[in-house]
Amino acid sequence: MLRPHWPLPPGVKLAFTDREGGVSEPPYDGLNLGLHVGDDAGRVELNRRELVAALALPCEPLWLEQVHGTEVYLAVDGNQVVEDDDILDVGTCGNKPPVADASYTNRSGTVCAVMTADCLPVLFASADGQEVAAAHAGWRGLCEGVLEQTLACFSVPPAQIHAYLGPAIGPNAFEVGAEVRTAFLAKDPGAHVCFHASVEGKFLADLFSLAKRRLMHAGVVQCFSTDICTFSHPNDYFSYRRDGVTGRMASLIWRD
Repeated sequence: MLRPHWPLPPGVKLAFTDREGGVSEPPYDGLNLGLHVGDDAGRVELNRRELVAALALPCEPLWLEQVHGTEVYLAVDGNQVVEDDDILDVGTCGNKPPVADASYTNRSGTVCAVMTADCLPVLFASADGQEVAAAHAGWRGLCEGVLEQTLACFSVPPAQIHAYLGPAIGPNAFEVGAEVRTAFLAKDPGAHVCFHASVEGKFLADLFSLAKRRLMHAGVVQCFSTDICTFSHPNDYFSYRRDGVTGRMASLIWRD
C-alpha cells in the first residue's frame, strides 16, 4: 500500500493500493480488486478482505461501476436535496454497485473508493475533515468535469478542500489522438501545455497536469500528487495501456 506522508485533515485517512500481495494469478497477480476484469471472483473477494484487514477499514469500501463519466454517488446522512443530473442520491441505486465515477460522503466510517489501472484517481477531503470523496478521472471524465462535479458536492468552497492525486499513466507513456487534445482545449485553451507532439497525428498527454489545471481553475489551492507512472512500473502497478488484460488497484479515503 502507498500511504504518502501528506498533510491530512483531522480524522481523515487515505491509501493507494499497488499489485503486491493478494492471491490472484497471472495476468491479474496479485492484489487485483476488480470483479469486472475476468479474474476469478473468489480470489477477488479474498483480495478485498485482505484490503479491509490490512488497512483496518471500518467497513467494505463503497465500490462503483465506473463508466468514464461524471456522475457522483452520494452516501450522506439525512435527506439531501440534489438538483444536478450528474449527482446520484444515495437512495436511487438499490443493491447493485452504483453506476458512477465518483463518490462523496459526510459520514464517518464510510470508505469512498475508485479503481484504476492507468486512469487518475483523485481523493478529496474538506479542511475540517468532515467530508471526503473519491473520483475516477480517465481522460473522458476529466475533460467533461468529473472533478468539478465532485467538488460541487462539498458544503465548503474549493479553497477549503484538499486534493490528492494517486498513481496514473505518466506523461511519457500516455499517447492520445488529436481529438483528445482538441476536446481539452475546447474547455481550457491553456491546456495545450499539457500535450506534446509524438508521432504524426498523436500527442503525449499529461493527466497529472491536466487535473491540476482543472483543480486550480475550480479554486483548489491544496493539491498533492504522487506523480507515479503506472505504465512504467510493471512490478508495482497494473496498467491497462501496457498489458490489456490486467487487474485493478484501489484508491480509498475515509474519516473516523
